[in-house]
Amino acid sequence: MSVDQTAAASTVPPAGLDPETGHHHSDGMLKLAFGAIGIVFGDIGTSPLYAFRETFAGHHKLALDSAHIMGVISLMFWSMMIVVTVKYVIIIMRADNKGEGGSLALLALVSGKTKTRRWSKGIILLGVFATALFYGDSMITPAVSVLSAVEGLAVAAPAFAGLVLPIVIVILIALFWVQKSGTARIGLVFGPIMLVYFSVIAVLGILSIVQTPGVLWALSPHFAVEFFLIDPERAFLALGSVVLAVTGAEALYADMGHFGRKPIGLSWLFFVLPALILNYMGQGALLFRDGQAALVSPFYNLAPESLQLPLVILATMAAVIASQAVISGAFSVTQQAIQLGFIPRLRIEHTSASTEGQIYIPLVNGALMVMVILLVLFFRTSSNLTSAYGIAVTGAMFIDTCLLGVVLFRLWNWPKIAAIPLLAIFFTVDGAYFAANLTKVPAGGWFPLLVGFIIFTFLTTWSKGRQLMIDRMHEAAMPIKVFIGSAASSASRVPGTAVFMTSTADGVPHALLHNLKHNKVLHERVILLTVKIVGQPYWPANDRAVREELGDGFHRLVLRYGFMEDADVPAALRQVHNCGADFKMMDTSFFLSRQTLLASDKPGMMIWREKLFAWMLRNAESAMEFFRLPTNRVVELGSQIEI
Repeated sequence: MSVDQTAAASTVPPAGLDPETGHHHSDGMLKLAFGAIGIVFGDIGTSPLYAFRETFAGHHKLALDSAHIMGVISLMFWSMMIVVTVKYVIIIMRADNKGEGGSLALLALVSGKTKTRRWSKGIILLGVFATALFYGDSMITPAVSVLSAVEGLAVAAPAFAGLVLPIVIVILIALFWVQKSGTARIGLVFGPIMLVYFSVIAVLGILSIVQTPGVLWALSPHFAVEFFLIDPERAFLALGSVVLAVTGAEALYADMGHFGRKPIGLSWLFFVLPALILNYMGQGALLFRDGQAALVSPFYNLAPESLQLPLVILATMAAVIASQAVISGAFSVTQQAIQLGFIPRLRIEHTSASTEGQIYIPLVNGALMVMVILLVLFFRTSSNLTSAYGIAVTGAMFIDTCLLGVVLFRLWNWPKIAAIPLLAIFFTVDGAYFAANLTKVPAGGWFPLLVGFIIFTFLTTWSKGRQLMIDRMHEAAMPIKVFIGSAASSASRVPGTAVFMTSTADGVPHALLHNLKHNKVLHERVILLTVKIVGQPYWPANDRAVREELGDGFHRLVLRYGFMEDADVPAALRQVHNCGADFKMMDTSFFLSRQTLLASDKPGMMIWREKLFAWMLRNAESAMEFFRLPTNRVVELGSQIEI
């Protein structure tokens, strides 16, 4: 069967979200801002663990002199201002899809406005590739965050340096193991821990700045410009490490649906951004006093020896929280991709009856755990891992800027005199960071690119194959009026209701034809049911069903869901009261058609992609479980299709 895909998520918007506008209410702003600190900023918040160190002690080492130290601090500050503050917080986060953000939500928003344009396919492919890159990022983030945090043991207690890898692997296994039980309770302590973490790194930065106050002048952009003038090659290469300071910026946009634009912006501008800047400046001040700290860990050396071990524990907790946010993000992105037709149905479990977004996807969780552990074992140090880190992030940021261009011109109708200079700045910054990270491909940057291309192939193969399959079925479909006219009077009618699920809202479902051919009966009431996903996160429950009377006991019913909702078909049918008698599950049979794909030389896809699509179709989650159909009321009928 090929039914428009949906995924498991709550059917009501998150708490505090207006179901009509998709925006958060003004009440509880501080509470939401506090919650955002614990969830949204984990990735970018743990960047001080490794970003500054890698800029000076990484693969492209910099001289520990005033020009380079001040230049790097200035680059980090202005990167956070341009990329995070202006691009994401002020501009892109205004491009919400009924309150939801992220590459797929943005893609669903802009694709509706560009479908008549000749370049619309290119825009869709860019959005899909950004999603594919996210999976590479979601594998590297837990590995590099936890590894860089635990490596502090080598600083605080050198005797335990040999235990770093075993401890990291144990932490990662435990982290992925607890996913199946849900993170609602753990989430309650995320906010306080991250609040303490950001406060501590800010205080450590201030204590270092007080000893070397001249570092404050680094906030001037002329130090960044001077860096490029006196050492252009090193400055360009340094961008590959400087960008680590803004990894996680895209999480602000992706998590917007849970907290809202204003709470996230409030947390960033008045708490997280100052804490990060103070810490980076504190690390820079430390390098002025003790350049050797850069070769070990300027982050941990900011603290007195007696406090370094507690700092390791606090940083490890922050790294686990950052990893949790990325893992949850992978579940959420997968859920949206399923709904929008880029990934086959997967088993999705709800881990909380009350907490929005608490879902668990076993296949994604297991694949991430294996890949993260392999990354740790292969690269062994966070310094080696940072070579692989950054290229996926910068690639996704560059694509977001491309999508932003569509938003500015097609959705918001900005005048060219305002949009073009702004986009030129963003493209220049994002392009420079992406180009600098391309130099890291031989040293590890190949990994996220490889993962991205593999997943991109899977996503596009499923989307294209699914469309071809629907087209082939549509070609062979009989007009419903003709079928009713010939079958209704000749076939025997039996009591009860038969629901035939179909991917298109016209023609006769294959399952109905097969049932009539083999069983030679029709039920008294026949429902031709299509589940459709709209390009917005939530669809009003009171406007869920659209019914068409076809005559002779036949009805066509279309159920509409947003791409953040769970398609619970029996629950929706119970709310339909204008389709004859009310639906009773014990009197209703659900007929599904399961297709077997046969690869052929018909134009459409290459043979190897057809075989890949057939394999994905065979391993897709059962439609019965996915649409929550009662197991004892389902009949599956098979058919073969060539694509």
